Amino acid sequence: MNAVLSLGKYLFAIPFAVFGIFHFMNAEGMAGMAFGQSALVYLTGVALIAAAVSMLIGKLDKLAAVLLALMLIIFVLAIHLGGAMDGDQSAMSAMLKDIMLAGAALIYARSEAKDASVIG
Repeated sequence: MNAVLSLGKYLFAIPFAVFGIFHFMNAEGMAGMAFGQSALVYLTGVALIAAAVSMLIGKLDKLAAVLLALMLIIFVLAIHLGGAMDGDQSAMSAMLKDIMLAGAALIYARSEAKDASVIG
C-alpha cells in the first residue's frame, strides 16, 4: 500500500512541470491572462517547473510547495476571480482548480515535504 501512496508525489508534481512547459510553448497566447506580458508567462513557467523539480528531488520542497500555493492563490485573485464573478463557468472551473491545487500544495508542504531548511 505504501508503494501506491508513494505515487501521489509524482502524480502531483509532474503535471506542474508539464504546465510549465506549456507556458514556454504558448507564451504569446497566454500573455492576455498575464496583463499582456509574455515575460510573466515565462516567469510563471519557470516557477512551475522549479516547484515540480524541487518536489521530485526533495530539495527545498517545503518552500517550493508553499510558494506554489501562493502563486496559485495569486492566479485565483488576479486571473480567475473576475470572470467567475461575471458568471463565466470556465473561469469558475479554473478558479476552483487553482484553489484545490493550492490546498494540495499546502497539504504537501505540511505532510510530505522533506527539506524544512528554509521553512521550519
